Amino acid sequence: MAILASATTAADSRRAIVSNGVGAHLTSFIGANRFNPDAAPPPGPEALYPMAFLVEQPAESVVAAHFHEANQWQVVVAGGGMLGSHAVAAGAVHYSNAFSAYGPIAAGPEGVWYFTLRNGYDRGAQYLPGARATLREVKRKFREATGEGEAGTLVPEADDGLGAWRHRLAPGQRLVGPDPMGGEGQFWVVAEGALRAPSGETLPRLSLVFVAPEEPAFVAEAGESGADLVLVQYPRGRDHVAAD
Repeated sequence: MAILASATTAADSRRAIVSNGVGAHLTSFIGANRFNPDAAPPPGPEALYPMAFLVEQPAESVVAAHFHEANQWQVVVAGGGMLGSHAVAAGAVHYSNAFSAYGPIAAGPEGVWYFTLRNGYDRGAQYLPGARATLREVKRKFREATGEGEAGTLVPEADDGLGAWRHRLAPGQRLVGPDPMGGEGQFWVVAEGALRAPSGETLPRLSLVFVAPEEPAFVAEAGESGADLVLVQYPRGRDHVAAD
């Protein structure tokens, strides 16, 4: 079954953190991370392993350019700033392959809140320029994508399934998502409003759903106030690390 992560339940995990010298807050939604290491034992690097947490980065702070060991989407849900050379605001999405450096992330005057969403386990950010030697030793495929928009396609679907979409649903409106077999996992983000899951559970704003490739297409139903949903899908396979 799809993994449902309610913002109400996840709120209990919110904690102050320091990363790259920047004080922020992090709320864990799905899986283990370096600030929540006991959520589940981390699997090997090739395993499908959903990780999701919300970062509240404070105003005018800067997180240095870095990379991760897993494929990653970020979805901005409040505030704004700059992600590398890209201006970002609520509704923007950013994708980076494993070992694809990106950033810095510079928060604007209101700060910036963003979900970090992965489909594989990652031990934590590796910052540049200090970790540049690691990149030189890894056979990798650099890949990055960004998108934004009020509704519709944010990142056009690639041949391997990578893509992102935004859907605005009226109260009670239903939406059948794309076939999960098209990619290697999907995250649904409730950016505004609420979502009624097939289980009957109501997921409020800033809740998440993860759908694995073997699951049936997810059926989203908007709550009484409608729903603004951002859907991101990972590329098939693990070709972010090139074969010998």
